[in-house]
Amino acid sequence: MPKSTLIKENFRISLQAIKTNKLRSILTIFIIAFGIMALVGILTAIDSIRASLNEQFTVMGANTFSVSSSQLLTSGGGATEKSPDISYRQAVEFKKEYNFPAKVSIRKSASSTAIVKFKSVKTNPNISVVGTDDNYLKTSGYSIARGRNFSKNEITTNAHVVIIGSNLATKLFKGESDPLDNIIKIGNGQYKVIGLLEKKGSGFGGGGDQICILPITNVRQYFSNSGNDYTITVIPDKPRFLDMAVSEATGLFRVIRGLRPGQENNFVIETSDSLVNLLMENLKNVTLVATIIGIITLFGAAVGLMNIMLVSVTERTREIGIRKAIGAKSYIIRQQFLFESVLIGQFGGLIGIAFGILIGNLVSLIIGSNFVIPWLWILSGLFVCFVVGLISGLLPATKAAKVDPIVSLRYE
Repeated sequence: MPKSTLIKENFRISLQAIKTNKLRSILTIFIIAFGIMALVGILTAIDSIRASLNEQFTVMGANTFSVSSSQLLTSGGGATEKSPDISYRQAVEFKKEYNFPAKVSIRKSASSTAIVKFKSVKTNPNISVVGTDDNYLKTSGYSIARGRNFSKNEITTNAHVVIIGSNLATKLFKGESDPLDNIIKIGNGQYKVIGLLEKKGSGFGGGGDQICILPITNVRQYFSNSGNDYTITVIPDKPRFLDMAVSEATGLFRVIRGLRPGQENNFVIETSDSLVNLLMENLKNVTLVATIIGIITLFGAAVGLMNIMLVSVTERTREIGIRKAIGAKSYIIRQQFLFESVLIGQFGGLIGIAFGILIGNLVSLIIGSNFVIPWLWILSGLFVCFVVGLISGLLPATKAAKVDPIVSLRYE
């Protein structure tokens, strides 16, 4: 009999054996499916988070950097303390003296728990209010959907004007009226809406769409209880000069802060690239842990499959004897049981991959990312299931191949 015909016949016999023992086969398939589902589901979710991070930092601008005072300094006794705040005078001086071809904006956080009102409609106390200058939209990745940016005159005169995020506009106006030129109440102050931001997305909780942007001079005057710490954001005109722009900013701000040569910086310069790289590095660690968990689960599935196959060999001893008696070679018997084990592994893998992709993409739905099809993990999952099926079926197949046909025909 040709080898191809033998292989087809063994496939047919393997499928028939799986159908004959439906309950046992289904339980074994779902044990493997659960292991693959855990592995593919977690890794798909991680891919979704990674895609969302890349999307968010692309929108923010991967070539920006910020100067802030969030660094902890080490004192002589080994204790840590917060570096001095960046004052408004220092921020303005930096913006004035920074001669590198770049856009510079100054930002101050006024509140992250503000309540905004329009007529009888009131938001929850979760609205971010920031004070900025006219360059902020360029350095932060925001775009105006309707309306306009602040004018220099509005910055100078502490004008009561505001630019609002898309989610905030939806909550306040509910599509009943045009937000532009309406008066809203932020805290105790009234502000005229002059701009509506384009939707930035729901990554990181969607806070970027629930924001009120005010002129920085207005925030300094009416939100004085928010502290005296400012953040400077810089976006070079040419992204390839980012490192040079950072070096230039470091030297200038050391002079503005009055630091002597050899003194440690009492401020921190952080690029958006460095932040996303840190997050990606953490995701690598999560991926490693998830892979280990999945492998442990699959190891349990492999042991279960091997046990099921050994039981199957014992139950089918008489069948094996009959096949050997009519001329089946040992390698054909071994091949039949290996095929059966691999097929069970592949069925379990396909089911587990399907459920894993669905579960993993629930994370995509929650964080507002695109649907992810993890081709690498799909192919890896099928390969892993093939290996699991092969290893689990090797011992039972070898045992079946060594069965003595004379003994097996007398087996009850």
